[in-house]
Amino acid sequence: MSFPMYRTTTLGQTLQEALDELMQMQMLTPTLALSILNHFDKAINQGLSSRVKTKLTFRAEKLNTYRFCDNVWTFMLRGVEFREHAEMSQVDRVKIVAIDGKNLVAKADADT
Repeated sequence: MSFPMYRTTTLGQTLQEALDELMQMQMLTPTLALSILNHFDKAINQGLSSRVKTKLTFRAEKLNTYRFCDNVWTFMLRGVEFREHAEMSQVDRVKIVAIDGKNLVAKADADT
């Protein structure tokens, strides 16, 4: 199972717009468009988990809120400093959404 959270990225939105145009021109059925979006969700999640090797550390002045629901953690941080090797950048506010993918893979394997 994949979460559709990357559909809100520029790449995901562009894909959705292209699929909408193809459906309006009746060159694509809604069922096939949904199948393509589901494949996109799986592919982007697999690609990011297997190909991105960059490690990043961060420190925040304050944790405003945190929430855990349906295996999804959401953190709202203030005064955040990011570090990657020798580079550092600071931002005022950050929202981090973390999904426990290990449990999802085990659950998806059990369902099939």
